[in-house]
Amino acid sequence: MANNSEEVNLNRAIQGDHEAFGKLYEDYVERIFNYVYYRTGNQHDAEDLTARVFFRAMRRIPQYQERGLPISAWLYRIAHNLVANWHRDRGRRPEISLDEGFTTGHHSEHPEITLLQLEEQDYLLGLIRDLPPERQQLIILKFVEHMSNAEIGQIMGRTEGAVKSLYHRTLLSLRVEMDTNTNDDKVDNQGMI
Repeated sequence: MANNSEEVNLNRAIQGDHEAFGKLYEDYVERIFNYVYYRTGNQHDAEDLTARVFFRAMRRIPQYQERGLPISAWLYRIAHNLVANWHRDRGRRPEISLDEGFTTGHHSEHPEITLLQLEEQDYLLGLIRDLPPERQQLIILKFVEHMSNAEIGQIMGRTEGAVKSLYHRTLLSLRVEMDTNTNDDKVDNQGMI
């Protein structure tokens, strides 16, 4: 599934060619950083963990074995494991501050609209961060990296059907959580009147 140039770079990197590994790094660093950032919510930790992903990959690439999966699956697996360790070490679920949070992609003339959009995004990120790590990974790969179910299955070590099923269950649980919170807000607002 890799293009010829990527295959050549991979084979050369396995043989110890650091320049070829550098090309693989250039091809994947942004995607791995995005994945790690969305899982940690902190730019500094994401930078550190991304560097560790590629350091580990560089050390282990001589033992890399072709299993019919793209190199990206191997890199995402390393990233997933390092992020899991990071969460375990901290024993917490970090939140993205408004300073580091998402931007809406456009600036409204009405700051209150922009603030509401940021609050909605922050709320949704909070719900996603409360999901089990496997479901977080699925949502990030699907909506941030825009991967197909087949590609996600390769990274997660699942069949395409299992990914579809997990995706469906995850979206349903998010919808239920959002509906529950919306109904709680309505009850709170009615009680205040």
